[in-house]
Amino acid sequence: MRTARFLAIIPALLMVLALPISSHAQIGVGVAINIAPPALPVYEQPPLPEVGYMWTPGFWQYGPEGYYWVPGTWVQPPTVGVLWTPGYWGWANGAYAFNEGYWGPHIGFYGGVNYGFGYGGVGFEGGEWRNGGFFYNRAVVNIGGGVRVTNVYEKTVIVNNNTTRVSFNGGAGGTAARPSPTELAAARETHIPRTSAQEQHIHAASTNHAMLASVNHGAPTVAATAKPGVFSGKGVVSAGHAAPASAHAPATHEQPTHAPAASHDAVARPATPQVKHAAPHPKAAAPEAKSEAKPETPAPAHPEAKPEAAHPEAKPEAARPAAAPHPAAPPRAPAKPEEKHE
Repeated sequence: MRTARFLAIIPALLMVLALPISSHAQIGVGVAINIAPPALPVYEQPPLPEVGYMWTPGFWQYGPEGYYWVPGTWVQPPTVGVLWTPGYWGWANGAYAFNEGYWGPHIGFYGGVNYGFGYGGVGFEGGEWRNGGFFYNRAVVNIGGGVRVTNVYEKTVIVNNNTTRVSFNGGAGGTAARPSPTELAAARETHIPRTSAQEQHIHAASTNHAMLASVNHGAPTVAATAKPGVFSGKGVVSAGHAAPASAHAPATHEQPTHAPAASHDAVARPATPQVKHAAPHPKAAAPEAKSEAKPETPAPAHPEAKPEAAHPEAKPEAARPAAAPHPAAPPRAPAKPEEKHE
């Protein structure tokens, strides 16, 4: 009997083991997240706080009250020579599960999700290790915060025009990316889990009610921070609510440099039609002025002349022959029109 019972639960155990491991997604046996995570918020990257820090993008996490935003932040790597592979949500076995991020010598697969700021869906273009030091690609990351940085280079990155800001892989509406052989090889390397500072950062987000998607509706007031766990003060960036052009900024963040240009284009385009619409107005005013000049001059003359000027003129003209021999006739003529007007 015991053997039969054990064999009966094997399929269920295999189903659970097939899901990606996630300590913070809080997926337990018999629990499945059927709601896709929200789209990635629109936000700018805070400037580098100190030399040696590396960028980790923000992401949606799941808790007892639903999805909540974990702000992007600059962190210190656990050791020299490692890079951060972001975690990602993936659709598997009829549910959404979170695949944890990790530190390793190479960037692994993160679902093709375009987190921006160098994480364009494949690899990382925000910096690289050279001779034991980390060099920043200033064409992608924000190092203009007053910190003196000598390890810099500039490499143009082709922007992935991801306009959906999709935050998960697979399923309906998710990215269709699949791991490459290089990414699969990176997944087999020795990994280092999140640092204690990163864990504290996630915990701080989980206890902040404003981070809930049900509260901020996809635009958290703290979208990114300069350092882990610091949700107020200098270096804290809020999410944008509109700006269609900047909405694509998280896609790859050299896009903070491209986003303003797109937004200026968006402003300039309405100006052109406004000028075009403004041009017809003077043309329309010209015919109106002509029509007003012609009809208005005769129009007031005819009605005024008929009731007031025509009648008195006609009567004095008829009275003129009588007015010459009889000077008393004119007072009678105005008396009659006064009685008629009354």
